[in-house]
Amino acid sequence: MILLDTDHLTLLKYTANPRCQALLARMKASDDQAIGTTIVSVEEQWRGWFAVIARHHRVHRQVKAYEELVELHAFLSSWTIVPFDERAADRFEHIRSSGVRIGSMDLKIASIALLHDALVLSANLQDFQKVPGLRVENWLI
Repeated sequence: MILLDTDHLTLLKYTANPRCQALLARMKASDDQAIGTTIVSVEEQWRGWFAVIARHHRVHRQVKAYEELVELHAFLSSWTIVPFDERAADRFEHIRSSGVRIGSMDLKIASIALLHDALVLSANLQDFQKVPGLRVENWLI
């Protein structure tokens, strides 16, 4: 299984971008076609647009952000979304107690990936590589 971190997932929304096309080609060529994302990355996507809406106090300036939310919903509906469940929470606490210090959202993604023996695609190698046993690659370079 391959799990897309938020940076890789976000790029796939912009199909005209040459980097998106390169990522899509690499994904299509992969031996592993079980490709999805985590509910954590979905949360990050939604929170980003909620923050944009909250910044605009004039309602007419919120319209574009709400349109983006509709597009995001449609985009995400075609993906397999792997949950953050009790087992992932247990793994999260175990990794955190072992001294790994990365952001909570990244640690949640790592916990999910470890449970599913998944490869994480992320541009944030610096943090994810701190997690023992986690497979992570950056397919954006």
